[in-house]
Amino acid sequence: MSMTDPIADLLTRIRNAHLAKHDRLDVPTSKQKVEICKILKKEGYIRNFRLIDASPQRTLRIFLRYSQEGTPAISHLGRVSKPGRRVYRGADQIRPVRNGLGLGIVSTSQGLVSDRDARDRRLGGEVLCEVW
Repeated sequence: MSMTDPIADLLTRIRNAHLAKHDRLDVPTSKQKVEICKILKKEGYIRNFRLIDASPQRTLRIFLRYSQEGTPAISHLGRVSKPGRRVYRGADQIRPVRNGLGLGIVSTSQGLVSDRDARDRRLGGEVLCEVW
């Protein structure tokens, strides 16, 4: 089955797994999804992730993070740039998400980076999603 927006599918699967209080979830893998998971792990929104070599297709296993009380580390996960409407920002136009309390993921010419790294490195690009 062909998928038009695999990043939105990843975000929706993470959101649904949090709502169902799952500890982990499995998604079909791609290089872009792995890079998104690296950023989410670095910023503390997920515990870990692992690539699993399965027979028809490799799988990305994501381990979700919860607080001691059981509340998810991610309260909002939204796609900004969509296939029907791409959102590009210059280095000066990338604003902090929730006054720096959230995270934006930006696709730049040097790969996927957080919004903070994009501003520090003076890189613009496509704003993929926002997390808080």
